[in-house]
Amino acid sequence: MSPALSQGLAEQARALAEGEVSSRALVERSLAAIEAAQPLLNPFRRIRAEAALAEADAADRKLAAGERAPLLGVPVAVKDDMDVAGEPTAFGCPGEFPVKEADCEAVRRLRNAGAVVVGKTNTPELGQWPFTEGQAFGDTRNPWNTDHTPGGSSGGAAAAVAAGLVPAALGSDGAGSVRIPAAWTHLVGIKPQRGRISTWPDEEAFNGITGIGPLARTVADAALLLDAASGSHPGDLHRPPPQAMLPAAAREPGRLRIALSLRPAFTGTPKSLHPAVRSAVTGVAERLAALGHEVVEADPKYGPVGLTFVPRATAGVRDWCARVPDRTLLDPRTRSAARLGRLLCGGPLRLARSAEARLHARVGEIFRRVDVVLTPTTATPPPRIGAMIALSGWRTDRAMIAACPYAWPWNVLGWPGISVPAGFADGGLPLGAQLLGPANSEPLLISLAAQLESDQRWYERWPSLEGLSLEDGETDKDAAIA
Repeated sequence: MSPALSQGLAEQARALAEGEVSSRALVERSLAAIEAAQPLLNPFRRIRAEAALAEADAADRKLAAGERAPLLGVPVAVKDDMDVAGEPTAFGCPGEFPVKEADCEAVRRLRNAGAVVVGKTNTPELGQWPFTEGQAFGDTRNPWNTDHTPGGSSGGAAAAVAAGLVPAALGSDGAGSVRIPAAWTHLVGIKPQRGRISTWPDEEAFNGITGIGPLARTVADAALLLDAASGSHPGDLHRPPPQAMLPAAAREPGRLRIALSLRPAFTGTPKSLHPAVRSAVTGVAERLAALGHEVVEADPKYGPVGLTFVPRATAGVRDWCARVPDRTLLDPRTRSAARLGRLLCGGPLRLARSAEARLHARVGEIFRRVDVVLTPTTATPPPRIGAMIALSGWRTDRAMIAACPYAWPWNVLGWPGISVPAGFADGGLPLGAQLLGPANSEPLLISLAAQLESDQRWYERWPSLEGLSLEDGETDKDAAIA
């Protein structure tokens, strides 16, 4: 395998700083891999080949001059809900969107850290669903099994990282949209504390439920990207205290008390935990116990958290629909959600937001007894491509809640969570487990995830893509990622 595909984010940054490889070489290899994978996996909405190569050449000049930055010259990707200067931000929607004149704050910070953005990754319309399919771009497929979805809504970012096209990517998480695709593609995905990564030019995203977070193959790489993108803009509504994440990945967490929770929050819709997921997450609990932690069975008291999610989410869809050039092109489910958002954006939204402090107290009670909560990331393995795309809005909601009932409450709370690989179901389909903590607990969660990673070494396993060579951008019947 090409070094551009096998090395992680930190490895590439080190190799560049030590002169072992040029940024142009890494970016060229990444672009060739993207070109080869795009017809099969379809992870990218926009590929910035010419601009990325120019930025790589500029990075090489800085490196030659002795300049250093955490990610100087390293290729990365960002989800297509983030503004990149010179590119449109379509957020999964069809139509002709205007080109953005400036980077969003998160991308600006990535560039300040030296990263080269090679492209913008696919997402379903306005990030609403745990699959990445749509009329605007087609189907994004899972590198581990291309008959299945990589999840959503950061599915393009997850597919790109899992296939080795880039070493890491930024996604966004409004109901599990970083953690769900991380679970279903064998990656580490972090939903940080609300506001940890700025959402500017929006003072907050989707009424505070959506945050930006990294996807990577290792905990340290995810922490490095999180550090690079973190920080507040003066206009942000949420500005948590700064914290350094990368040092936590090299620090022992100490002996912790961990709650294993298999009961999701109440939604009034049917759902059940797939036996393979139950077995995988129980296995993670057993490994944590073997590492010296005390694991107990206990569930957070979620209460009416679901009632506060819907107004915030649908009002956010309504707001975003106002930016779409031609709303008649949108999925009927999107238009229906926007109509509901118009009904709920007044009093119901204010009530939902005012309930957050009480929910913090209610759900947070469990952290008087334990340090971390361990749950499944999803209730099922990744569904097949097309399983939800043609459903009505009501049936889509029921199907996605049944598949993904565990992640979204932490979006209402605004607290951090990490999805880590937990093994595989039949057909080579990846599964994930969540480590959840109270406000500003990312360093603790990162330390625990890194300890588990050292034990499990999940980063050593790659998907196999038969018939595709990501070495030189050409297909080959005998080539595979191994």
